[in-house]
Amino acid sequence: MNTATLNTNRFWAYLQLTRPANIITAWADVLAGIAASGFLIVGNPLPVAWLILSTTGLYGGGVVFNDVFDADLDAKERPERPIPSGRSSLRGAVVLGGILLSIGVFAAAQVSWLSFCIACGVAAAALLYDAYGKHHTFFGPLNMGICRGGNLLLGVSILSPMLRENWYLALIPITYIAAITAISQGEVHGGKRSTGVVALILMGMVIAGLLGLGLLNKSYFLAVLPFVILLSWRVLLPFVQAVSQPSAENIRTAVRSGVLSLIVLDATVSCSFAGFSYGLLLLSLLPISIMLAKLFSVT
Repeated sequence: MNTATLNTNRFWAYLQLTRPANIITAWADVLAGIAASGFLIVGNPLPVAWLILSTTGLYGGGVVFNDVFDADLDAKERPERPIPSGRSSLRGAVVLGGILLSIGVFAAAQVSWLSFCIACGVAAAALLYDAYGKHHTFFGPLNMGICRGGNLLLGVSILSPMLRENWYLALIPITYIAAITAISQGEVHGGKRSTGVVALILMGMVIAGLLGLGLLNKSYFLAVLPFVILLSWRVLLPFVQAVSQPSAENIRTAVRSGVLSLIVLDATVSCSFAGFSYGLLLLSLLPISIMLAKLFSVT
């Protein structure tokens, strides 16, 4: 193998660590938060660009450190992953993760002090999840949900005063991700039906919450409804399948669908504040994420 091929393979391995398909869903979180804030993107796109860069660094760095902390476990259960396979070094992954998290915090600081504080909180929550939270049955799903909820609030922080009015929106991704994280605990060896039932109940609460959000903004309710139906179809069906037959394969399918459907969730939230067209704009990120999911692992 020549040097150019070796460098290309190594670059591809480090890129795999960042899970590009998932990063697109993080963009959707921020854009949903921006919609909820009422910020006019057309008039001033620079803060939006900074927040997109911030969430790219925060999410990318968080998932890289997830593989760093899981290196020994992956050597046994997922030897094909970049670090245990030797395609990327543990030290290189630590450096990459640190750089990405630093970029995430720095970019948020360019928007406001509040954005900087939220970004620091998201980075800390991600590292806590990677090192400890994911090994805890109850705290793990909540911890990961807080990361996503913070990511949405990062978008709201583009207009700092709106955070006081729209903080409750973080409860939607917190509950949604808690459901996905709970069911994902069985994606290697299969899961417990009771855990799947809890995850399904949480997902049902999310659907109900989105409908309630649409009712709060009645002028947009009919626009919200198609997005809620799409989300229900994409998520509830694989979750029900995973509950009825909690095999590792069914659970991985449910997790994959749930993660990618975060874009549908964010499009629904956005539609409640900015109308159908903005929701459709966010939904256009879904095929990009699905395409990247064919090239890179989602879980």
